[in-house]
Amino acid sequence: MKYLEMSKKALTYIGGNENIKQVGHCATRLRIDVNDDSKVNREALTDLEGTHGFVLKNGQVQLIVGASVNDAYHDFLEISGFNALKSDDTAPKESTTNQKKNFMYYMNLVGGFSAEIFMPIVPALITGGVILAANNFMINYFGVSADSGTAQIILAIFSAAFSMLPIYLGFTAAKKLKMEPIMGAFLGAILVSPSISSIEGLDFFGIPVVTVDYGGSILPVIMGVGFMYYVNKYVDKVIPDFVKFLLKPFITMLIVVPFTLILFGPIGTVLSTYVGDFVIWLMNTAGFIALPILAALYPYMVMFGLDKAIMPIGFNAVATLGFDPVVVGMGFISNLCVGASALAVSRLVKKDKEKSGAYLSFGLTGLFGITEPAFYGALIGRPKALIGTAIGAIAGGLVGGIFYLKSYVMGGAPGLFTLLFFLNPDGTMGNMILALVTAAVSITVSFIATRIILRNGEK
Repeated sequence: MKYLEMSKKALTYIGGNENIKQVGHCATRLRIDVNDDSKVNREALTDLEGTHGFVLKNGQVQLIVGASVNDAYHDFLEISGFNALKSDDTAPKESTTNQKKNFMYYMNLVGGFSAEIFMPIVPALITGGVILAANNFMINYFGVSADSGTAQIILAIFSAAFSMLPIYLGFTAAKKLKMEPIMGAFLGAILVSPSISSIEGLDFFGIPVVTVDYGGSILPVIMGVGFMYYVNKYVDKVIPDFVKFLLKPFITMLIVVPFTLILFGPIGTVLSTYVGDFVIWLMNTAGFIALPILAALYPYMVMFGLDKAIMPIGFNAVATLGFDPVVVGMGFISNLCVGASALAVSRLVKKDKEKSGAYLSFGLTGLFGITEPAFYGALIGRPKALIGTAIGAIAGGLVGGIFYLKSYVMGGAPGLFTLLFFLNPDGTMGNMILALVTAAVSITVSFIATRIILRNGEK
């Protein structure tokens, strides 16, 4: 229990177990929803050992832990005794969180929900994406046959990560909504079943079912689980307790599955088509402007959790176009710039070996795709450093936008580790060379700009 002491203190500082409404985590943040944010000791949390700071927004305390946040999550659950899957019936009914329901409230709501349902899946997406890119590399340059057992096993790993995405999303979305996670996964498994996905001529009691390929889809299962939440609550009220264990899941799925297939599947398909058309129009019309602007804004999307909310755009682009010209590219450029700026900060404080070593670690982690330790630990307390980050992002974005940088694989945490995402499946190296040039420009400009800005600030 590496985070034993941190968890004990955090529990005290947030107002105790009775002030906890829900506990979750993303890639680097332990997220604790509280009933009353006035009970949170903000000053004590600022210097909480084992964290790199905290964020309090929308009634949620976010402790910046880093890459080992999963350990902190489980240690906190152990110390607090909180049941992460407890139902709405046992959760506090009233929340005295002082938060106006304005635009920022709903943006935080969407971002927080997206982060908590997508982040647990990211390791599978990274593994599947990198191994597919490595497979393409071996086939094109090392003579590995596309029909070999090696290639087939690698493709199976990729397929398990991406084609089964509705199952994973169903699980995490149901967990986030405090339902039994297996029911969400069950719905996802139904959608990707060979008897339903891409099958023509289906009907349900005479009602035609639109043909949809659910492999790798996102919107249908999320909408289906959202609908399941309300059905589940209603069924729970009307079914007697002595048959609830048997009848509740049966009746719930009997209602949810037809609605998902008949209504949410087609809606998701139509929305995906519009999104694909918009991405093509955006990059063809103003890609050289859009990519640098989006790359410069991306750190703040991560801050609000909106980077996960736009992941469906990338998945849809890869599925419909064969590549993603927006989401992975802007995340790749931005993450490199955040990492480079943190490296520049580490050089600025090199006399303080402890801080310098920590910032160096944050910077290297950022270059490989996990930027929150660098952003919160090294940069956000030095706002001028973020100007250097933005300058690097604009420079890298201009290179990528003008020459139309593409990612052929969709995945999370874009950075140097996921560089193979930019390798064209046909083996040509033009796009990969462009990615390397874009990376070099982003890192170099961000590092130099941040050092110059901070040095001038000191003087």
